[in-house]
Amino acid sequence: MNEDFWLVLTVAAVWALLAAVYALAPWGDMIGYARVWGFGSLLFLALAALLFQHRPRHRPKEDTP
Repeated sequence: MNEDFWLVLTVAAVWALLAAVYALAPWGDMIGYARVWGFGSLLFLALAALLFQHRPRHRPKEDTP
């Protein structure tokens, strides 16, 4: 796995955490923000899944002198 996968997965986790915080906020009008952050976290999770699926199967050999 590469660094891009872990970065996108971390971003998805942060967005999901923000969605949960907005969903649990005591103000009634924050639920719309929770939906936006939740949808964004799902998009980042889908991107992480694509990055995980299309990881390089072999590494090119480096030229050694």
